[in-house]
Amino acid sequence: MKTTRSTAKPVHKPVFANGDDIQIPVFTLLKPDGTAYAGAGKPTLDEATARRVYRAMLYTRVLDERMMAAQRQGRLSFYMQCTGEEAAVVGSTAALDDADMIMAQYREQGALAYRGFTTDEFMNQLFGNERDTAHGRQMPIHYGSRDLHYLTISSPLATQIPQATGYAYGQKLAGQGHCTLAIFGEGAASEGDFHAALNMASVHKVPVIFLCRNNGYAISTPVTEQFAGDGVAARAFGYRMQSIRVDGNDILAVFEATREARRLAVEHNEPVLIEAMTYRLAAHSSSDDPSGYRSKKEEEAWHKKDPLRRMQRWLIDRGWWTEDEERELTESLRREVLDGMKQAEKRRPPALATLISDVYAETPPLLREQLETLKAHIVRHPEAYPRSAPWLDDSTEKEGQA
Repeated sequence: MKTTRSTAKPVHKPVFANGDDIQIPVFTLLKPDGTAYAGAGKPTLDEATARRVYRAMLYTRVLDERMMAAQRQGRLSFYMQCTGEEAAVVGSTAALDDADMIMAQYREQGALAYRGFTTDEFMNQLFGNERDTAHGRQMPIHYGSRDLHYLTISSPLATQIPQATGYAYGQKLAGQGHCTLAIFGEGAASEGDFHAALNMASVHKVPVIFLCRNNGYAISTPVTEQFAGDGVAARAFGYRMQSIRVDGNDILAVFEATREARRLAVEHNEPVLIEAMTYRLAAHSSSDDPSGYRSKKEEEAWHKKDPLRRMQRWLIDRGWWTEDEERELTESLRREVLDGMKQAEKRRPPALATLISDVYAETPPLLREQLETLKAHIVRHPEAYPRSAPWLDDSTEKEGQA
């Protein structure tokens, strides 16, 4: 068993340390132009998985462009893009077993796309209609899927990080060879939950991977104003945890780093912290204007490191992809997303009865009374509830059949 005591020899004069003697390199395999670095070695990503990864990344880019436009048109209340961070999200997901749990923050739609979340499922959640599995209770982009082992997104930052440690402890007890991946931004790593989660994971030796997307900004706060240390990866040393820093725009490096992290987690119950160095090419959200805190020159420099273009060139060089396939798939995905959006926004809102469902096995009388009061109020003021009033009778009928 590893000791928790210092193994350093005692000294007889004050000796201070700030960690500057420890340098964490950036693990990378692909250059920004999509060619491999000399000595990078042969990647383990096979053709079938590579194509699946790239499709998920391209789908995410298309989805984000269309839905941000929809938000600007007033068809959607809110949206957050993954643009520029697709490799960090999809690459890490691809290195997992599809039955491993993912606990994400709010910019990880690529993980769901990779695992098979359908366009209808994305759209139903975004519009909160009657087919939304959360019954319209969540903000847009707060996805979740029990079938795909993806915990429903929670708005407060960092809550999923200690939850991941706890869930991974359960996986350790179950002994079925699974792990949990917690994804979050470097801003969330400033929350106390982050430190509590890492400490618990290290003490109890659970199969969890903490993936920090360091995109340089916590909304508008740059990393230079968030912490003075060597990024996020170095924090793992305080918990005697395995740690690695990776080029988050390099799909091969992210995949390899996460694959090895999963091996450590599952085979040795070693928690791992991965810091993926990346950049948010879009705004923080549809409510943000990045021109107020970063320059066009900075953005242009990172556009040259676009993870999609980097992977596309690598695939083409290997003969696994063509420009014709790129055009055809892009157009096909655009039609799919647009058609899915048009259908979803026409669907009915969730039945009113769902306001009081899914909490109690048997709905308390007080809640039923409040629901009846609400229905009566809507009947008296249908002009104030144009989306709910037309379906009130159907909602009442469905409740009676339940």
